[in-house]
Order: sequence, then C-alpha cells, then structure tokens
Amino acid sequence: MTKSRIEQNLNLLAKSFFQGLLIIGPFALTVWIIWYIVSSIDNIIPALSEKTYPGITFLIVIASTTLIGYLGNKFIIGRVVVDSFDYLLEHTPGIKFIYTSLKDVMTSFVGDKKKFNQPVLIKTSENPEIWRVGFLTQSDLSSVGYPDYVAVYLPHSYAVSGWVVFVLATNIVILENVSAAQAMKFAVSGGVAGFHSDDNVFKAPE
Repeated sequence: MTKSRIEQNLNLLAKSFFQGLLIIGPFALTVWIIWYIVSSIDNIIPALSEKTYPGITFLIVIASTTLIGYLGNKFIIGRVVVDSFDYLLEHTPGIKFIYTSLKDVMTSFVGDKKKFNQPVLIKTSENPEIWRVGFLTQSDLSSVGYPDYVAVYLPHSYAVSGWVVFVLATNIVILENVSAAQAMKFAVSGGVAGFHSDDNVFKAPE
C-alpha cells in the first residue's frame, strides 16, 4: 500500500469520524440533557467492565461514531435514517429548542457548513489603535436592518466563551495566509502561540 493510499484512508477515517460526530453529537447531547434533568444521572454511558477491559467503552464510542458518520455520508439509506431522526427532533415540542441549538453550535465547528473558517482582525479602538482576532460568522445583516454591518465572533483567551459583535464591514480586515485553526489557537492562547510555527511562540528569557 503506497503512502498516498494510506493518507487517503486516514483522511477518509477522519472525515467519517467528524461527520459522525456532527450527526450523533446533537442527538447524544439532547438525550443526555433530558436524561440528566429527569433522573439526575451524571453519566448515561455505563462502563461495560470495571476492571477487565479498561477503556473499552471509549473505543466503542469512537468506532461507533466513525461508522455512523461513514454510513450517514456514503449511503442513501443511512442518510434517510439520519434525516428522519433530525426531522423528528426538530419538530418535537420541548426537545426542538435544545436539539437545534446544539446542532447549530456543532455545525459551526465541523462539517461542510462550519462558520468559524474566516479569521479576521477587528478594530476595537481608534486612539490608540487596537485590533482583536475574531471570526467572521455573518457577512450580511441586512435582514435585521444593518446592511453595512457584519457579525464577528471574538473568542476569549483560555476559555470556551466569547462575544458576538456587530461592526461596520470597513472595520475588519481579512487575515490572509492564516488558517482558522491557527487564528483560533492564537486567540485562545492569549497570543502566546504564534500563527504559523513554534518559532513564533513567546518564551521567557532564561
């Protein structure tokens, strides 16, 4: 097996896993939240064996997620089943809000419709001039009465939270030659991690 063939297979496995994560993630989180509220149980996945096979549950979850992603992406029947569950949850009162919210969040990070794929610099102060790293999430806000504005997500450093702000399109600059992953790493690390390599990481003098 050639190196390119191995890389293709690894890329297929990775793509299938993330596709499976996108499919079952909202399902699993919705079920977990409802289960937790009803029964106050912290863990809905019981260990198959406490001592004999440590870690077997984790491996099964990873394998199942990858398999579901592959079937849901490659086969029509799998896609129909997934779409049917998706439609059911999106139209079930009470569950609809939880499921659609989780689905939108996960879709923003993985899948073909991910939102955090355009890093930008946003001017937050004129004097002194200050710029922040963010991600363009909506380029057209005319539907809410702001045709010249865009929506930018500003992640917090060392946290999973952030801000969403509406700013004039002229107040942002697209970051060229910087991937979304590099920009997110830079922002979340507080700028300690460089954009392109470990050579740019700040190191304290010895």
